[in-house]
Amino acid sequence: MTTAHPSDPTAPSYADLLAQNARLQQQLDAQKQHYQQQAAQLKQQYQQQMDAQRQQYEAKLARINQELTDAITKQQRLIHRLFGQKSEGLTPKQDHLNKETALEDLALLEQAHDNFLANLSDDERAKLLASKPIDAQTLTTQELEEKSDNQLGTSSEKPTKPKRQKRIVIPDNLDIHTIIHEPPSTTCECGCQMTQIGQDVQDKLGFVPKQFYRERHVYPKYTCRNAACNRERLVQAKTDAQIIDKSIATSELLTHVLISKYADHLPLYRQSLIYQRSGVYLSDSTLADWVGRCGVQLGFLVNRLIKLILTQPIVHADETPVKILNAYGTKDIKSKLKQGYVWAYVTLKHSPIKAVVYDFAQGRGSEYPNAFLKGFKGKLVCDGYNGYKPLFGRGVIEVGCMAHARRKFHELHVTGQSLISIEALELFQSLYAVEREIDERFEKNQSPTPRDAQVVRQIRQQKAKPVADRLLVWLQEKRLGTTKNADITKAIEYCLKRWQALTRYLNDGNLPIDNNWAENQMRPWALGRKNWLFAGSLESGQRAANIMSLIQSARLNGLDPYAYLADVLRRLPTHPDSQIDELLPHCWKPSQ
Repeated sequence: MTTAHPSDPTAPSYADLLAQNARLQQQLDAQKQHYQQQAAQLKQQYQQQMDAQRQQYEAKLARINQELTDAITKQQRLIHRLFGQKSEGLTPKQDHLNKETALEDLALLEQAHDNFLANLSDDERAKLLASKPIDAQTLTTQELEEKSDNQLGTSSEKPTKPKRQKRIVIPDNLDIHTIIHEPPSTTCECGCQMTQIGQDVQDKLGFVPKQFYRERHVYPKYTCRNAACNRERLVQAKTDAQIIDKSIATSELLTHVLISKYADHLPLYRQSLIYQRSGVYLSDSTLADWVGRCGVQLGFLVNRLIKLILTQPIVHADETPVKILNAYGTKDIKSKLKQGYVWAYVTLKHSPIKAVVYDFAQGRGSEYPNAFLKGFKGKLVCDGYNGYKPLFGRGVIEVGCMAHARRKFHELHVTGQSLISIEALELFQSLYAVEREIDERFEKNQSPTPRDAQVVRQIRQQKAKPVADRLLVWLQEKRLGTTKNADITKAIEYCLKRWQALTRYLNDGNLPIDNNWAENQMRPWALGRKNWLFAGSLESGQRAANIMSLIQSARLNGLDPYAYLADVLRRLPTHPDSQIDELLPHCWKPSQ
């Protein structure tokens, strides 16, 4: 092996070697950078391809989910249109068979949707539920599409109503009680300690029964111990005012008793038995005393609510029977009970003031609504009961209930007493179809808007009034061909005698088509009397009416009855009379 001699002129110098090494290093760096750029480009292309495939997959999942949801919603609407309370075009047997078939189809669709969601992972299901619908079609039938095309200055497209959540969703605002389940051993067979790499979380909905507690109030006493002070003073905080003076019950306990009886329809003797299981003995007589005292105190709020209702331009009215305990000590139970009535006076469903007031009376005579509505000068939505007639003679305008008129023909159709009643039912169904169209336009959609009375009147004049005119002609023609005492004649005459009141809603967009809103507010009393059976007296019935008025008014305003009533019972003893409106359901705000 030979080496270049240092004196050899042809041998490269040390500087040349360094320069050559630098050039080689630059070439290597350039090639490395080139390869890195190529790798980055390939990675970016791969990522783009994966993102595109993932988006296509998610879009396909969303499209399948939307198709299943749309099919279920369309089936539900079809069932509602064909077999709802407002459609009686089929015989009972046909209605039953068709409804069973439709419900079976609906169950198959829902099962297919549930199986589809079950096959997805948690991440896919979360993205699917969070994604927006793709090309959501309007799930209306051809009839509704034709009706929507004729609307005044509106588009034929309507947003679909969101599907009701069927799965149990645990609210996020609940307290979390975390329980960690460790495996029996975290030591590997090789002897080393295992390292946690993740975890699975499973949420369950738990419940702790309500418990009693002792709320102890301590009032320290203070005095001056200075020998030079000749004053004998005692300083102590004042006791808080209570809704029931010197009672051991807090406002929360009183509210629980009231809500349990009048919202959950649980009689007092059953509550007493439940409390005994917690080791607290509260007799039903004690509970009744608490309820009565609260009803008296809440009467001040109800009286103010009555004054506000009487200032409204439109009020609903209805009544329902409730038994009253007539006398004590009689042997015959039938002789103990007499018939009483609860009268309900309700503001409009779309009124800014949502309220209902119940008035307990010992009869159904005209003197009771006349006494309650003294000074009222607006429009009264009611049925055809003659007890309201004295009101119409002193300036109150009658607004009839189309549901009562339709109900008489429906009863004849179901019982098979009249073959021509189905012709009237078809016309009534067309009138209610217009109202459903109005509701879907303003309230029953994904972006509800306040009702415009002028627009409602225009739609009714355009679509409902021609139907009402045909119904009037039909009633007049059929009346000429029926006998005087026939049931169909009574139904026809009911409509003809009250035709002006029944069709008054066509000229006023604020008026409802029927009195069903007031009848809905009677359901708590119908459920209650099945449980507590009767009122102890007229006075106890009125106290119950006061409590029910506030509970149901709170519900109409979207409030939690328990939270509202507990706060009112806490604040009412010291609340100024001049600011009493702050405690009314439509004005109430939780205390800080």
